[in-house]
Amino acid sequence: MISLARLTNPRGSGSRLSGALTQAFCAVHQGRPEVRRLRVLVDMDGVLADFEGGFLQKFRDAYPEEPSIELQDRRGFWVSAQYGELHPDLCEKAISIWESKNFFIDLEPIPGAVEAVKEMVNMKDTDVFICTSPIKKYNYCPYEKYAWVEKHFGKEFLELMVLTRDKTLVAGNLLIDDKPDISGVELYPKWEHILFSACHNMHVQLRPPKRRLHSWADGWKTLLDSKRQ
Repeated sequence: MISLARLTNPRGSGSRLSGALTQAFCAVHQGRPEVRRLRVLVDMDGVLADFEGGFLQKFRDAYPEEPSIELQDRRGFWVSAQYGELHPDLCEKAISIWESKNFFIDLEPIPGAVEAVKEMVNMKDTDVFICTSPIKKYNYCPYEKYAWVEKHFGKEFLELMVLTRDKTLVAGNLLIDDKPDISGVELYPKWEHILFSACHNMHVQLRPPKRRLHSWADGWKTLLDSKRQ
C-alpha cells in the first residue's frame, strides 16, 4: 500500500522525481514544451465498483417484504438517509447490507471502468491511485476492497490503493468521485474534484468551473489532457 506521507510529499519519490525534473529540463532546452505530469485519484465505490446496483439487489434479497428505491429514484449520496425517509427502521436495515460479509467483494465493475483505468495507468506522465474511504465498521470492508481490486485489476494494482477517511489529505491533480461534496481537514485540497455521474447525483447542478464525467465512455482522456494545459 502507498503511504500517505509519500503521496503528500513528492520529494519522497527520490530518483523518480529527479528523473522527471531532468526530462523537463531537457525538454525546455530542446525547444519542446514541458509536459505536465498528472496524478489522478480515482474513487472506488460508485466509480469503479457498482455500489448502488449491488446494494439494491442485496437489500431486496435480504428484505423482500420491505419497500425499496429504484435506482432512477435515488436522491442524495447517503443511501441509508433516503431509506430512513421511507420508514425509520429501514435506515439501519440499509446500513446492515454494506456492513455484511461479501458485500464489497461481490460488487460488479462499473461499465468501462477496468479498461479505462488500466489504460490510464499506462499513459505517459500519468500517476494513478485508487483512493477509497472504508466504512467505519471494518470487519470486512478493507480486506474486501483489496480483494476486489486484485480480482478485477490484478495484484500489481494493490500498490496503487490508498485507503483514507479524509481524501482532502491526499495530494493530486484530479479526484474522480461520485460524492458531490467532499470535505475534510484541508479546506482547499490540491486536486480538482470531477463529479462522476451516478444515479444519486444526476439531479445535482454544477456551477462552473466544476466539471462532471458522465461515464467511462465520456471522454476521460480529454479531461486529463485539459488538466495538463
